[in-house]
Amino acid sequence: MKFSVIVTLKKDVLDPQGKVVLNTLVNLGIDNLKSIRQGKYFEIDVDEVDQVKAEKQINQMCEKLLVNLIIENYKISKIK
Repeated sequence: MKFSVIVTLKKDVLDPQGKVVLNTLVNLGIDNLKSIRQGKYFEIDVDEVDQVKAEKQINQMCEKLLVNLIIENYKISKIK
């Protein structure tokens, strides 16, 4: 069973990498940008047939290693 995990910074957390990307794109002539925030994307394939168990396991992975819960949010989605 395959899942995607999208990790983003919380709204109130500054995003210096996003700011650098924004400034670089503006310098390249793309001047209609309002903002850019960067994040992380994971595709995780687990050998589990029970979706509830699989999602619980993915959630544990996020909380223990993949996500800094102080400054980041995450969303888990099943990939078909």
